[in-house]
Amino acid sequence: MRSAGFLSEPQRRLAWVGFMLAAFQAPLAAALIDDASWLFAVVVAGVVATVILIDDAQRRRPVQQTE
Repeated sequence: MRSAGFLSEPQRRLAWVGFMLAAFQAPLAAALIDDASWLFAVVVAGVVATVILIDDAQRRRPVQQTE
């Protein structure tokens, strides 16, 4: 049996949507805007991706059985 992650299914789906939006917005903003504000979208996408990866790693761990 596998353990549940710390994100629920709707939260996980919303995290994926947020990641995809930030990942697509960053290159678009870099092409359209002269300043480096697009870097914020890259940082946000990186943080959300880290949360998704940690949740995925936690879901893949077997459940600890206590005796």
